[in-house]
Amino acid sequence: MTLPLKWLVPGRTPLRERLAVRRTLFWKYVVLFTLATSAAFILDGLVDIWLTYRDHRATLVRIQREQAIAAAARITQFIREIEAQLGWTTHLSWATTTLEQRALDGRRLLRQVPAIAELALLDGEGRERLRISRQAMDEIGSNADFSNDDKFKEAVANKVYYGPVYFRRGSEPFMTLAMAGARRDAGVSVAEVNLTHIWDVINQIRVGRGGRAYVVDAQGRLIAHPVISQVLRYTDFSQLAQVKAARAQAEAQAKGQAQAPAQGGDGEEARIAHDAKGKPVLAAHATAAPLNWLVLVELPEQEANAPLRTAILRIVVLLLAGLVLALLAALLLARLMMAPVRALADGAARIGAGQLDHRIRITSGDELEALGDQLNDMAGKLQTSYATLEGKVEERTRQLQEANLSKSRFLAAASHDLRQPLHALNLFAAQLRYEKDQAERDRLALRVDTAVANMNDLFNALLDISRLDAGAMTSSVAAFPMSRVLSRIAATFTQAAHDKGLGLRTVLSSAWVRSDPILLEQILLNLVSNAVRYTSSGGIVVGCRRVGDRLRIDVCDTGIGIAPEQQSRIFGEFYQVAAPGRSGKVGLGLGLAIVERLGAVLDHPIDLASTPGRGSRFSIIVPRVPAGTAPTATATPALAGAAPGDLAGRRIVVIDDDALALEGTAGLLRSWGCLVVTARSEREALARLDGKAPDLIVSDFHLEGGRTGVDAIAALRGALGRQVPAFLISGDITQQRLRETGAGTHYFLLKPVNPMALRAMISSLLKG
Repeated sequence: MTLPLKWLVPGRTPLRERLAVRRTLFWKYVVLFTLATSAAFILDGLVDIWLTYRDHRATLVRIQREQAIAAAARITQFIREIEAQLGWTTHLSWATTTLEQRALDGRRLLRQVPAIAELALLDGEGRERLRISRQAMDEIGSNADFSNDDKFKEAVANKVYYGPVYFRRGSEPFMTLAMAGARRDAGVSVAEVNLTHIWDVINQIRVGRGGRAYVVDAQGRLIAHPVISQVLRYTDFSQLAQVKAARAQAEAQAKGQAQAPAQGGDGEEARIAHDAKGKPVLAAHATAAPLNWLVLVELPEQEANAPLRTAILRIVVLLLAGLVLALLAALLLARLMMAPVRALADGAARIGAGQLDHRIRITSGDELEALGDQLNDMAGKLQTSYATLEGKVEERTRQLQEANLSKSRFLAAASHDLRQPLHALNLFAAQLRYEKDQAERDRLALRVDTAVANMNDLFNALLDISRLDAGAMTSSVAAFPMSRVLSRIAATFTQAAHDKGLGLRTVLSSAWVRSDPILLEQILLNLVSNAVRYTSSGGIVVGCRRVGDRLRIDVCDTGIGIAPEQQSRIFGEFYQVAAPGRSGKVGLGLGLAIVERLGAVLDHPIDLASTPGRGSRFSIIVPRVPAGTAPTATATPALAGAAPGDLAGRRIVVIDDDALALEGTAGLLRSWGCLVVTARSEREALARLDGKAPDLIVSDFHLEGGRTGVDAIAALRGALGRQVPAFLISGDITQQRLRETGAGTHYFLLKPVNPMALRAMISSLLKG
């Protein structure tokens, strides 16, 4: 916590003001603790209320639905039983039974099924042969023709017919149920069913204390109700919201607009609506098959929510009790915390006043005690720091001076080594200008090439050192076979070793490693190059040894060796081991500096074992991985040599805003037989091409006007309408600018460009 500055200085703040500040802090703790604990109580209470409401409503909905489905099932069973009894009257043919036998069967049916008020038996032609009624005289042989009535036609077609609900005398609900026999001559039995008998089913359903269940037909007219007088008054419930919703769902299912649930399955969830008296109720419905009647179950909303209100009230009471307890706990905790806080404040004030020998005593056993210990430790370190500060300042100043001196030595050595070939180059150029003898001119030209090559080698080494020190060189790690790198090392140095009379043996390995193949190869190139340079007799061996899950790559030579006192210095810039019998410098003295930095980039340890006069062994430790499929080739084309004249007649566009560089590149390409189009921008190149597409585009990366070679290549390709091969030439060592501008998707060469590397790049792209 942050304390007021004036509190840390004793004697400057009145006691009353200090106590006021502490009381404010005390109440801040009280409020903070209360809010922290009450927030949990409130959140828990709200979640509990929501879960209670959801579970209660889900339970009510489930119960309502189950009761509606059960009532619908019982009504369906009621109709199915009537169908089963009526079906017995359609088993016999009229040709094999007498009218008296049919009448006897009909009266027996009326005794067994009280809901059937009237029974009519029709023959296979639709004529009425017999009518038996509970309230009217029986009619025998009336032969009334019903062949065109729906009850006959539908029954014959579908074996059963359910007529619409109608009301006799405007009060009692009836329906017509007709069934046809399996054979045509069995005729059709037509029963008029009194639906008031469904009242027994509905009256047995109990929905809470004030709830009820009732049945309406497809038009919304009341068929069954616990209050039978509601049915006898020909009541229409079609305008009730819950009835409208149930009818709409049933009609949608009948039309195929929704998936009809199976009997007893879930339909629409219960909803809040109003009953016939306008009181809010929780209503649910189910469909009674096969009549498509709707069974609705209603429970007064006040009764439905009574348990919920009780549960919420209980939660609120518990929540208030928890808040009171949280407040009391906050008061107690704040009081307990203030004692160590006061001790910390007093101790910090004394330490801030300069009493560095003062120590804070807190025994709370928590973070406050740890904070007190840290303040004590800080005071002790301050005491020590004051005593040793002057010595540290002197030491740091000395280190900075040494660093500056080391950088100055580096720059001086680099300047000296750059001046040497430059000096020789100037002298050779001057001699070449006035020399008339062709043999001597050829010798001077060779010397000029040597001086330029030395400058390029030194400049490239300096660029590598700069990129490594700037952190601009990143690795691209992959798994690859070690034999691939070793084979290239052998091919590179075998001839050079043979020219010195040395033996170079490269022991191939089947091991696979995980590293950057290019950077690892550069490390080995530097090490083997040093071994060849500093070995005058004997030979060099390059091989591998497995060490656990890693691979140690050794470069062993029989050279001059390195004294123990020099082994820690050979990795510095421009440091060279003196070679007996040699005068002057051998090499540049940057190879091992580059090796050490590349090893750090790859996280590969570099080891050295050497004995003066007997030779040295440099080792690189790399991770070993299981053998696998060789990785795909990298995007950079191989810089292989090109056959003389394979570039003759090729049209190449060269874009560079530097006149000398443009002239030098164009002249070199023309000497190889190329047709060169030079330009300072892509617009100038398009004008000079005159509609002829080039074979290759070579562009400098940085162009005038802030544009880049990437922009120029894209513009030329777009104007020409084809993907012309292209690459960039760049002097940017950090590569960050290249990635930002999209140059990472193009091939590129770094300046200064070796002519053979330039020719190899051009040949590779033209062949591709």
